Amino acid sequence: MTLIASGGVIVASAALFIVLSVFSGLKDFSLKFSSFVDPDLKLIPSEGKSFIWTENDKATLLKIEGVANYSEIIEERIIIRSENKNLIATLKGVDKNYLNVTNIEAMVTKGKWLTPESNDVVSGSGISDNLSFGVFDFLKPLSLYVPKVGKGQASSIKGYYNSVFVNNVGLFTINEELSNNYIFSNIELAKQLLSYNEGQLSALELKLKLDADEDAIRDQLEASYGNKFNIKNRAELNDALFKMLNTENLAIYLIFTLVIIISLFNVIGAIIMMVLDKKKSINTLFYLGTETKAIKSIFFLQGSLMTIVSGIIGIVIGLAVVFIQQSFELIMLTPDLAYPVKFNFFNVLIVFATIFALGIIASRIASQRITPSLIKS
Repeated sequence: MTLIASGGVIVASAALFIVLSVFSGLKDFSLKFSSFVDPDLKLIPSEGKSFIWTENDKATLLKIEGVANYSEIIEERIIIRSENKNLIATLKGVDKNYLNVTNIEAMVTKGKWLTPESNDVVSGSGISDNLSFGVFDFLKPLSLYVPKVGKGQASSIKGYYNSVFVNNVGLFTINEELSNNYIFSNIELAKQLLSYNEGQLSALELKLKLDADEDAIRDQLEASYGNKFNIKNRAELNDALFKMLNTENLAIYLIFTLVIIISLFNVIGAIIMMVLDKKKSINTLFYLGTETKAIKSIFFLQGSLMTIVSGIIGIVIGLAVVFIQQSFELIMLTPDLAYPVKFNFFNVLIVFATIFALGIIASRIASQRITPSLIKS
């Protein structure tokens, strides 16, 4: 009975640690993919969709220690038309520094990246599939449309929107959200389509130096520009994704904690069985003058020790599984992608604290079953 109870705690604690390590791996995996297109810091206007970026603003930004490079961005929702198909997407106009800020070029799976000062675009693979176009199809150009800003009535339908013909020269694949919604162009084309003024931008994306202090740079940006910008790092730009992962992580933790609680019922049962098995010895101790409280503490310590040792063994087994997966990639998501796992010492503390707390509670419940009437009977 003791071995069965101990085995249940070992399996439950190992499973909890492995699952928490998987979610840690998924977080890093998601952040790794977002690093191809998301900057270290992104500055977006605190009010409205755009702001004016002056030469003085540029000079101020370049004086901030820790900023390695930056890119000027124009971003807006547009309509893409390919033959008789239309699709709403997000156009992201980028300058020549964009490749120094992100690694988006590495995610171009077909064709090439943008040529400066051209009407080329690079589309997400999902947009390409929905509108049935490929790369370098110069006989079938795409049309981009955006409503004009202004008041009054136009003399024709074309007066209500700006449009431009573009050629798709590349396809990128990152994740479903980006591949289905984003199309990249040169910033000059985006400025022309949206009728932006000189120096009018939607955002700034910053690349930080490797040894840069993000918090210190944030403080300098806020001191230099006041409340002009909202500053977001890579995790904040993907807050919806991380909230989802954290929620799932919490749900899985609670589910496996319930499994541990169920396995600890076996510990309670094992202690009670030991009490009944050692009833004669307990009776002898009682008549020799041992108090009931002391007898309870013996079985309480025995149960606590059993659960804690079993939990440690389970954690060690979980560690072994995680390191084997990291080293040998035994379980694969796809033929080329191993299931992501990551060792995190905080997960060790969580599992140990859970086992420790629940083990003490279970041992206390079991030891309270020892009463003077049970001992004397």
